[in-house]
Amino acid sequence: MPEKPSAPPPEQVADLIGSDYALPGTLASRFMRCGKTNCRCKAQPPILHGPYQHWTRTVAGKTVTRTLTPEQATRYQPWFDNARRLRELLTELEARSLKAFLAAES
Repeated sequence: MPEKPSAPPPEQVADLIGSDYALPGTLASRFMRCGKTNCRCKAQPPILHGPYQHWTRTVAGKTVTRTLTPEQATRYQPWFDNARRLRELLTELEARSLKAFLAAES
């Protein structure tokens, strides 16, 4: 029987347990052009509209983007951070598990 790999540090586990929510996807600040022909965003050099906060994620294999208000972006930023940290911890766990498997089976 292989040795049991070490558990993640307790503070990381506590961080995950204490987290409210985790939103998948990314939050990006973007500047945009509009559809008006005589707008400043069509000038040379262009002066684009924005910044707009866009939340992009994948749902059922399709990319979905939603525009958030600055207040929403500020409110939900910790949730995006939680999801990112969760993905990082999962990647670390998978790497440790693969290392333990290869050590036990070689």
